[in-house]
Amino acid sequence: MVVKESAGNKTPGISLRERKKIKTRILVQKQAMRLFRKQGYEATSVEQIAAAAEISPSTFFRYFPSKEDLILYDPLDMTIIEVFRDQPLNLGIIPAIRATIHEAFKNLSDEEIAEMQEKERIMRAVPALRARSIDELIKSLDSFAKVLAERLGRSSDDLVVRTVVGAIMGVIMSVYFAVSEDNFPNFLNLLDTALEQLETGLKL
Repeated sequence: MVVKESAGNKTPGISLRERKKIKTRILVQKQAMRLFRKQGYEATSVEQIAAAAEISPSTFFRYFPSKEDLILYDPLDMTIIEVFRDQPLNLGIIPAIRATIHEAFKNLSDEEIAEMQEKERIMRAVPALRARSIDELIKSLDSFAKVLAERLGRSSDDLVVRTVVGAIMGVIMSVYFAVSEDNFPNFLNLLDTALEQLETGLKL
């Protein structure tokens, strides 16, 4: 959700070394997605992905602990935190989240959106990936709690911080599961509307 980190873009607040790692992960991921489309997720091995990316299997595992992690990895995750940090402090929490989401996705190409949709389709279809996605959600909650706590001058364990983060994550997940994987653009519109409802106190 923010300035998209692609092969040629720089991510604010991230070192050159880390940007190079992100670039390599994206390139490997693109080759993997090409193979998944051609022969299916289950039928594609790590060895095949490594060969397509012109790296060794051992190098693959330096960037992704498993094939599941390759699907779960999203280069937007790191930029979301940085862009949210850059939101004006006089902007409310929910408006800052909405602004971050708009900034995150506004420059995505049709190819990038299609690739995200394909990843979502695979995650929903593979039980192991669906289970892992819950773990990733918990990690995201913890990461966002830390950056929100910084903004509010509170501890990340503060009940108010955890409640706000939980409400936002709940909205995201409820919209995510209500929208089919082939309707990503509508997901963004619905998410913005749902966050607006949260901002106004969920008046029914």
